[in-house]
Amino acid sequence: MPAQQKKIIFCIAGVLSFACALGTAAAIGTQLWVKGTILCKTGALLVNATGQELEKFIGEIQYGLFHGERVRQCGLGGRPFQFSFFPDLLKIIPASIHVSVVLFGTVLIVFALVGAGFFMFNAFGSPYETLHGPIGLYLWSFIAWTAEMTSLSPSVSGCCGCLIMILFSSEVKIHHLSEKIANFKEGSFTFKTHNEQFANSFWIVLVCSLVQFLNALLIRFAGYEFPFSKPKDSGRTTGAVDLMY
Repeated sequence: MPAQQKKIIFCIAGVLSFACALGTAAAIGTQLWVKGTILCKTGALLVNATGQELEKFIGEIQYGLFHGERVRQCGLGGRPFQFSFFPDLLKIIPASIHVSVVLFGTVLIVFALVGAGFFMFNAFGSPYETLHGPIGLYLWSFIAWTAEMTSLSPSVSGCCGCLIMILFSSEVKIHHLSEKIANFKEGSFTFKTHNEQFANSFWIVLVCSLVQFLNALLIRFAGYEFPFSKPKDSGRTTGAVDLMY
């Protein structure tokens, strides 16, 4: 493939990686991961509410990875409450899963930025000629590591995004996160999830993960072999120009 086309591909991949990093960072900071409604089960049973009367006992809840808000409805009007996961809710939620989601989100941002930097380096960096001596060894090692990381970082980012989806979905659906939040410090009333759905931030992270896998395909389309896909030929001497392009 001509060098100009490779530069265009790397520019596109770099812009996509940078956009993924910004999108993921914005998604992690918001509370639009889950939106739903919660039913005040105790209050509805006390008055035997049905039909339209049941709506007076249905509140709302929305939350992200760090904070959220719920509206408590028990027949006397809505009462909004703000809550924070750290450190208030760590005792009632699956803390190991939740912290893992935050950590993988951070890794996704870091590797997306690393990938964007390497893409731009390959797009606009000047190929180096072969050098001799210690300087040449250091330079060759750096360029080889850059070529490897260029192809590895999108895959790592995509895998982290998939883990975020799986872990957070299990936390919400299997461990009933919304119900645990709704019943936090509730002595006389019991709340039950009426309905819940994943909101915008959750799907933004999913899209960013898919874009990272697309970047991996762009690397392959540009002519790079995936790391460790072929045994290296020890008898062939490869210059720095070949490693880059």
